[in-house]
Amino acid sequence: MIKDTPISENEAKFMDSWTEQDCINELRRIVQMDETKAVSRNYFRNHSKISEATWNRYFGTFSEFKRQAGVVLTRQQHMHERNIAKHASVSQYKELNFRKDYGDKYIRESGDRFKTVLVCSDLHDKEIDMFYLRVLIDTARRVQPNVICFVGDVFDLAEFGKYDVDPREWGVVDRITFVHEEIFAPLREACPDTQFDLIEGNHEARLLRQMADATPALRSVLADLHGFTIAKLLGLDKFEINYISKADLATFNKAEFKKELAKNYKIYWDTILCHHFPHGRNLGMPGVNGHHHRHEIWSSYNPMFGPYEWHQLGSGHRRVASYTEGEKWHNGFALINLNVETKSTNFDYIPITDFAISGGKWYHREVGE
Repeated sequence: MIKDTPISENEAKFMDSWTEQDCINELRRIVQMDETKAVSRNYFRNHSKISEATWNRYFGTFSEFKRQAGVVLTRQQHMHERNIAKHASVSQYKELNFRKDYGDKYIRESGDRFKTVLVCSDLHDKEIDMFYLRVLIDTARRVQPNVICFVGDVFDLAEFGKYDVDPREWGVVDRITFVHEEIFAPLREACPDTQFDLIEGNHEARLLRQMADATPALRSVLADLHGFTIAKLLGLDKFEINYISKADLATFNKAEFKKELAKNYKIYWDTILCHHFPHGRNLGMPGVNGHHHRHEIWSSYNPMFGPYEWHQLGSGHRRVASYTEGEKWHNGFALINLNVETKSTNFDYIPITDFAISGGKWYHREVGE
């Protein structure tokens, strides 16, 4: 006589007639038995009426089984939550959009046919070459340009950079007050009727994002500069400076941050374009960029402007620099003279070495510069 082989417990719990909904109801029942328990696959196996074969023919994995039962979020719901969290993580940067109100707050226009724009870039606060600064201020005083355009990175603030800085050596306040007292104030005194424009560079944008994040370094700044708003921090109202920024700083990664900063430029009298980054040259107009601390010139032509030049400016940053090969940099700024009626331009680039010649005047570097 042959005995019947005993069926396993799993086979005994197989419910061939159960539907997807029956399985879901059973999982929900187990969850509600003790809501303090996290229902694992093994827990469900030991406490439910059904075998794994009953439910996994419909759902495949236990994770998907729980999703379909509404015990945990579905993939789509979880993605939606992640997207909300992603945008919430940068929502504080939206408050920085006040910057756009400063783009034309202090416009000073004249009816002159010929205009002069003094352009300088990458001064980097206390890292500036003091001989460069002396020549820049004196040139501005003698020329009285219609516009002085700071083509980004007037501030450096290495304390907020990618390099590690010893917190005991923070000099953030000194750097900010240096820009106010040694750069903006002398230039404004020299040129009281000149329009000042500051195009937001990557260093200014980085400062503002850090301000929104309220890092320990920045809390130290705000403690020392009590009551300072961002506009006061940058000296926009005190020195009547237009802040040129079209970028949305609520970005999620470095690539998006760069794309947004690429929007920061200004076109003057439909004739010249000033941009912090070199791809401004691709916009097809005469103009300048900064950022790379290296003077280069490209010649181009189009029917509107005729033959024209694009200059990548040298910087104002002294060539003795930490973390990089500053000795390879160029120092210099430019005067752009233009005819707004014919849209013709004339660039006068002024290199700064151990001497400089600006508007026919000779300058020599002094001891300590």
